[in-house]
Amino acid sequence: MKALLVAAASFFLMSLAPTHAAETVTGKVTKVRDADTIVVHGVAVRLNGVDVPENGTQAGNQATAAMKRYLRGMTITCELNGERTHDRWVGVCFTQEGHDIGAVLIASGFALDCARYSGGRYRNLEPAGARSRLRQARYC
Repeated sequence: MKALLVAAASFFLMSLAPTHAAETVTGKVTKVRDADTIVVHGVAVRLNGVDVPENGTQAGNQATAAMKRYLRGMTITCELNGERTHDRWVGVCFTQEGHDIGAVLIASGFALDCARYSGGRYRNLEPAGARSRLRQARYC
């Protein structure tokens, strides 16, 4: 009986856990927290491999404003990798046309490639002078 109660309690607790690990989330962008964190269909997503200056700095505020303009009313798909950072799932997000949102942000000069997490996939998209203008986060 005790084993049955433990099994039932475990099943119940697992059913309460978020189910976004290593899956795809598609929906409208309902919020842009900052340039590298968006909320899609109620799921907070941290763009994987993208290093954006923090809000509160001029560059961070500009990047967030650009993301809000770019994503306004858009339906996107995020491929989550199963990792979490704070209250956000980590993933790569795409427009309906297949454009990688992180790549667009970096190519537009608002962010840098964070090779530690991207494997360097965005480095060649950084515009000339981006590394001298934007400060790379230490964790990258």
